[in-house]
Order: sequence, then structure tokens, then C-alpha cells
Amino acid sequence: MGHIRRIAVHVDEPDPGHFYWVHMEEGDDASQWVELESADEPYDLWIEALQAGMRALVGYAPDERIGPRAEGEDEDLPPIGIPLGGS
Repeated sequence: MGHIRRIAVHVDEPDPGHFYWVHMEEGDDASQWVELESADEPYDLWIEALQAGMRALVGYAPDERIGPRAEGEDEDLPPIGIPLGGS
């Protein structure tokens, strides 16, 4: 199983009273975030946009018990930042 994906949801208001949820995922560099998707239509309330974004975020997890996972990783490799030799 791959590592859990770092996906964030936030709400953007490009025009007053028009709220959109946005999903961002951490890129290769921890300081870089890439937009995954956003709402097609605006919501009238910030809280409605946030709740819809959270519901959409759950859709990235094929199993709600383990969350969204990255695919294609070698499970035998050590975690990122730990040298192949151990310590």
C-alpha cells in the first residue's frame, strides 16, 4: 500500500459571495502544492463550499478506513528521508 496522499481543501472567493472549494496536493517539494480540482459552480455560503469540498475529498479514498493512497510505490523501500542502508 502506498503512502497517504497529502490533499488539502480550502475555499476561494474570486468574486464577493461566490465560494468555490479547491483541492490541492503536496508536490514533489513539500513547499509546492498543485491544484487537483475545484468546484464547477459557486456556492452562496462559505460553509456550503467547505462541506461540499470535504465530501469530494472523501471520494479520493477507495476505502474510508485507510484514506487516499498513492499508487505505484515499492513497499520494500524505506520511508522517504531514511537511507537505504537503515539508520
